[in-house]
Amino acid sequence: MQIQNHILNTLPVFKIDDSLEKVISFFKDTTFSHVAVTEKGRFVGVLSENDLENFKIHKKIEDYRYNLDSFFVRKDTNWLDVLEKFARNEANLLAILGNNENVIGYYDLTDIVSVFIDTPFFTEPGGIIVVAKGVKDYSFSEIAQIVESNNTKVIGAFITEMHNDVIQVTVKVGSTNLSEILQTFRRYNYNVLFGNNDDQFLEDLKQRSDYLDKYLNV
Repeated sequence: MQIQNHILNTLPVFKIDDSLEKVISFFKDTTFSHVAVTEKGRFVGVLSENDLENFKIHKKIEDYRYNLDSFFVRKDTNWLDVLEKFARNEANLLAILGNNENVIGYYDLTDIVSVFIDTPFFTEPGGIIVVAKGVKDYSFSEIAQIVESNNTKVIGAFITEMHNDVIQVTVKVGSTNLSEILQTFRRYNYNVLFGNNDDQFLEDLKQRSDYLDKYLNV
């Protein structure tokens, strides 16, 4: 999936000897989280909007060189890695570097998320399943085999959470009739966290939970 046509060239790139007044003005007029800084045409880092309260308007960016973060992406960076870079750095604007370490533009998080939403994972009809298993025990090949053994295709799957050696995988399948698939996952010792609402197992669990709540409140 190509995202290069979403490169923004209209946003400023500041020089290390620019006045902080320019940077402060930029952040006050936008909702962006970071802005790129160069020295002699080469990228030296990004300033964060979160540091705005520490800036003194009469100083230069050079005076806050130690505040610069060093994250960026390349023009050929995969879109998934771009999304990861956004998430890891809690950013909504990413500087893009060229071959000479110059800043050739930015990616806006909103644009990249819109590209992700247009993928078949979201646009194709089907059902969503969320399963969990020990990080050493799961495999994507097994997940695909479980789905396909029920005469259904996997549209997409990705890891949505890892915690205490347990991994959570969200799976999009080409069917909304998920009961048989969910039962197969359970037979393979996957914990089903989410499936369709008419799954009998989830309904039984809800009824038992409601009964327990009533019992405890007697």
